[in-house]
Amino acid sequence: MGSCVSTSSRSTCSNGEKVSPSLLEVRCCGQKRAARKTFSDHVISLDHLSSIPSRIFTNGKSQSSCIFTQQGRKGINQDAMVVWEDFISEDTIFCGVFDGHGPYGHLVARKVRDALPLKLLSFVNSSETKQNGNRSGKAWLKGNIKTDTEDSEQDCSTEDNLNSTWREAFMKAYKAMDKELKSHPNLDCFCSGSTAVTLVKQGSNLFIGNIGDSRAIMGSRDSNDSMVAIQLTVDLKPDLPREAERIKRCKGRVFALQDEPEVHRVWLPFDDAPGLAMARAFGDFCLKKYGVISIPEFSHRLLTDKDQFIVLASDGVWDVLSNEEVVEIVSSAPSRSSAARIVVNSAAREWNLKYPTSKMDDCAVVCLFLDGKMDSESDYDEQGFSSATIQSNHSGGNPIESDDGQKSEPSLQRNFTVRSAEENETNVASIEVGDATSSAEDQNWLGLEGVTRVNSLVQLPRFSESTAKNS
Repeated sequence: MGSCVSTSSRSTCSNGEKVSPSLLEVRCCGQKRAARKTFSDHVISLDHLSSIPSRIFTNGKSQSSCIFTQQGRKGINQDAMVVWEDFISEDTIFCGVFDGHGPYGHLVARKVRDALPLKLLSFVNSSETKQNGNRSGKAWLKGNIKTDTEDSEQDCSTEDNLNSTWREAFMKAYKAMDKELKSHPNLDCFCSGSTAVTLVKQGSNLFIGNIGDSRAIMGSRDSNDSMVAIQLTVDLKPDLPREAERIKRCKGRVFALQDEPEVHRVWLPFDDAPGLAMARAFGDFCLKKYGVISIPEFSHRLLTDKDQFIVLASDGVWDVLSNEEVVEIVSSAPSRSSAARIVVNSAAREWNLKYPTSKMDDCAVVCLFLDGKMDSESDYDEQGFSSATIQSNHSGGNPIESDDGQKSEPSLQRNFTVRSAEENETNVASIEVGDATSSAEDQNWLGLEGVTRVNSLVQLPRFSESTAKNS
């Protein structure tokens, strides 16, 4: 989550029923296409996301993962997360963590959480259609590639096809997502945006797309059978030489403030704003002319039996916990289904210990266990979660928050140990996309107040979007 400081101050602050694909539609960039059965059996629209039993987006667990988020002390929780099993086939899983920033960052993060996987499905579906003429047909998307067979050359070709297809799908999906945000009639993304760290696990293949400073790591065993941490993504911050070079070439500025010399930010060429602490993001269209991009870093990795689990998390976790500490926490958790929650609780404690005068950032964690096994239901209930909570995002009584923001998403009662009762009452707000401006003004965007260690934005520009377009 990101927030800003006041412009008058220079100090920083920090239903379980499956839906038949033949009844559904694909929405891509706001357009509808006729539904048809595909290899994925998942031709769906935003309206039907809540009916997918293999998709979770609130605190809980799935067959192979657990997810947990906790609001920080900056206002509305701007982090979002999702795990979607059986994404294309039974051996395919999509995971993502999205960290919003700016006045409407929470809405951007939720929008990306819901729409980006659908766009990815749509573009992979298009690639599958093109591949129908191949002799192997749909087999190249099965994901389990055996390189030690007599047909190794063909297998290598299949792997190359798989890699190039997912790379193209990730690139197109991210581009289409940013384009949709820019033209969205009810969501102001001019000075609001979101990170995204997303992965698709298909058999033994792992495909990752990443923008911003959310991170993915993997717990794996080395030759001595000791657990080690492997970082899977790079935090795309403005101080990376290649990122800084691009931004400066586009007339953007990169520098750090005196009171936070370790945090480099992106600034407009003519104003000391907004001070974005990342080089790539969805939204943030005030900086898109000046070097901030939404093109993801893409990577492909073949998993082995030594690889145990993957953790995706927002920077609220990585600001206070190292990769090794997170791997140790997950591997030593009393139950797999509690791992994500324990990571968040550990981060909360570290925030209080390391930065007692700072406002704790939002934290979101996804733990994906690569052997596909989880604890029994009884073990999960012992950790303080009920099966009703696990199924909450599928039930009719807790509909998914839609594009217009008129329905709130289900969630567990939050642990407010790091928030005072007064803060809780002050920060409770329901901001709707359709009428976001009035609600945001009523709460005066509480992220502008107080002191934080690191904010994604420092302050808003002193000009309007229309002024920028005319300049």
